[in-house]
Amino acid sequence: MSRYSNYGFPAYVTGAERKAKAEKQLKNLKSKNKTGELSPMVIDGRNISSSWWGKAWCQNLESYADYHNRIGRGKSYVRNGMVIDLKIFKGKIEALVAGSRPQPYECSINIAPLIPKAWKNIKEHLNSKFDSLQILLNGDFPEPLQHVFSSREHGFFPTPKEITMDCSCPDWAILCKHLAAVLYGVGARLDKNPELIFTLRGVDATELISETIQSHKGTLLDKAKEAKKRKVIINITDNELGAMFDIDFKA
Repeated sequence: MSRYSNYGFPAYVTGAERKAKAEKQLKNLKSKNKTGELSPMVIDGRNISSSWWGKAWCQNLESYADYHNRIGRGKSYVRNGMVIDLKIFKGKIEALVAGSRPQPYECSINIAPLIPKAWKNIKEHLNSKFDSLQILLNGDFPEPLQHVFSSREHGFFPTPKEITMDCSCPDWAILCKHLAAVLYGVGARLDKNPELIFTLRGVDATELISETIQSHKGTLLDKAKEAKKRKVIINITDNELGAMFDIDFKA
């Protein structure tokens, strides 16, 4: 069957057809074992992402005029399982996206490291809002920190100027539908592995937490002693406090 309609435009392809094509290409890659372990994107339900991290990543991309008119093209692709492999490394995203051709398209996205000024700003805000740390450690995202991480000026998410992309497809546009699908796929991947955003931006998440705890360890020790003083006489050391948070304090 021709990929083009009688009017010369690409023929309409249903979501089911796209999904079947993606599954076929994924199966072929696995059988040939040419790319090592694959990490396909699987979207459950209509929402691409559900966590604060995932939503904030997608909203940040959609907020820029450079991407606004084209990034939406990737939604159906990622929802239909067309992103058959997506891996996140320090400063880089590599992916394979199924398309109209027998072989998947190779996508590569480079993300500039977080500038020191922005990282310092985030750490200072967390340090000043220490009560938010426990919420963060519990897996939720504290509201007082949301505007800090999502700030355009000194936030955590990349601007278009910090992103360079390449796709092996013939589309001349800087942001083709395959790359758009990968970018949305990152948002979905952050739902389960939010620590990957720190890897991508080239910073250490434990540094963010350990420095905050380090500067407030006196308060933590006092609270711990107060909570237990009626039961036993204790002497909490730095090592014991560090063990509570799996952090080694500097001398």
